[in-house]
Amino acid sequence: MSDSKIKDRRILVVDDEERMVRFIRLNLEHDGFQVVEAFRGMQAIDKLRSALPNLVLLDVMLPDLDGFEVLKLIRETSSVPVIMLTAKGEEEDRVRGLELGADDYITKPFSPRELVSRVRAVLRRTEMASGVTSGLIQVDERLKLDFDRREVWVEGKLVQLRPTEYRLLYHLVQNAGWVLSHDQLLTKVWGYEYRDEPHYVRLYINYLRQKLEKDPSNPKYILTERGVGYRFVDFRRQAAGEAGV
Repeated sequence: MSDSKIKDRRILVVDDEERMVRFIRLNLEHDGFQVVEAFRGMQAIDKLRSALPNLVLLDVMLPDLDGFEVLKLIRETSSVPVIMLTAKGEEEDRVRGLELGADDYITKPFSPRELVSRVRAVLRRTEMASGVTSGLIQVDERLKLDFDRREVWVEGKLVQLRPTEYRLLYHLVQNAGWVLSHDQLLTKVWGYEYRDEPHYVRLYINYLRQKLEKDPSNPKYILTERGVGYRFVDFRRQAAGEAGV
């Protein structure tokens, strides 16, 4: 994966020190990344759901929840790569973070070059390994998606999605071919407090179908697995089959 594809990624920076956040933002933006900020643990969880970052830089020392608790909450709903930031540099903290699901760690103080290098390396490793869906996606001749630009095109026309519709579509497409249960979608898109509200999923699936499907009553993109949940058509496998791979 080329650097040009990596640079437009969105990075969530979580640190309660404003000077540190500003330092990280300046260096990441200088290298072409988009930056979203959070200064508390629960704020980071909210931003994870609303901003859909491609990577999280997470400080261990936070005022409400520590970084390890935030990491646990992240891993309950998301596989987004996480780099832990620690001032201690102690092996115990590094091991604990990696065991909880962190992808890497950086010990403070660090240089701008080390920061950008680590972010690039983790993005390359995780995106190539998972086949993460980003950039321009040609689902078929009717439907195009661009999650970096937050644009959805149907039959050549730009379709406006509400934020919740966008987040729901994002998670479905990121897991194309796999069934996501009502509970998984509720937690990822709406949050933990909505896990007992399955009608939200049904309602917004219907909204998406009305906007994306040629025949919403006979959907081709967002498929229902009765009694289980929903899945987005595995367009990557279809494209490979058409190409004779």
